[in-house]
Amino acid sequence: MRYKYFLLTAFFLLLNGCMTQAPIKTVSEVNLKQFMGSWYVIAHIPTFIEKNAFNAVESYELNEDGTIATTFTFNEGSLSGPAKTYHPKGFVVKNSGNALWGMQFIWPIKAQYKIVYLDENYQNTIIARDDRDYVWIMSREKKISQDTLNILTKKIEDDGYDMKKMRWVEHSN
Repeated sequence: MRYKYFLLTAFFLLLNGCMTQAPIKTVSEVNLKQFMGSWYVIAHIPTFIEKNAFNAVESYELNEDGTIATTFTFNEGSLSGPAKTYHPKGFVVKNSGNALWGMQFIWPIKAQYKIVYLDENYQNTIIARDDRDYVWIMSREKKISQDTLNILTKKIEDDGYDMKKMRWVEHSN
C-alpha cells in the first residue's frame, strides 16, 4: 500500500514538473493600420540574431493580402557596426483581435508573436511569447520615460519572464 502512495506522489510531482506556464494574455484588439510603421526596440530578451544589436528598429507594413511585411534593421556589435536587415513576414491569426501573429523568418516555420501590451496612443508595446524565451519592449521613440519603462518591465516580470535576461538596446542620438 505504501508503495502505491509513493508511485502516486511521484506521478503527480512528475506531472507538475511537465506543466507549462499559463499563456500570456494578448491585448483585446489591435488596429493594424495604426500599429504599422517603425518601432524602436528599447529592451528585449534577444533571439540569437539580436544578441549584439544596436539601433534596432522593427518596421511593419500591411500588405493587401493581410500579411505584414516586416523589416528589422540594426547595427551589429556597436552603434556604428555593420548594418543588418531581415525581412520576416507576419501572419495575423484569425479571430485574435489582430493581437496574435505568426512571424515567419524561414518557410514554413512561424514563430509566435503576441501583442501583450499596447498603450491607447500606439506609442509603446510589448511583444511576447508563451514560452517566455523572448520578449521585446518597443516604442515609437528611441527613449521612453522611466515611469513608462517601470510599467512595461513590471508587466514582463508579472508575466513570468526572467528579468536577468533582459538586454537594453542602445540607439544613436
